[in-house]
Amino acid sequence: LQSLLSSVKHACEILTKDPEGGAARIPFKTFSFLYSYLAGIDGEIPKEEVEVFLHKIKEEADKQSGMVLLRNF
Repeated sequence: LQSLLSSVKHACEILTKDPEGGAARIPFKTFSFLYSYLAGIDGEIPKEEVEVFLHKIKEEADKQSGMVLLRNF
């Protein structure tokens, strides 16, 4: 799980429009796609866990104009 989150963190830093060193925000839709895709490749995280995690992240993103921040995960 740690390497998955590390991969997602790097992807957020690459895809964000924030300046370097900023919050590295990305839209929830993009985050959800990336996380689901990478979790599927990993193959060790049950789908239910992925769904629960994404639900928690979506609740945070909804408070932040639909954006996911690195500190959210």
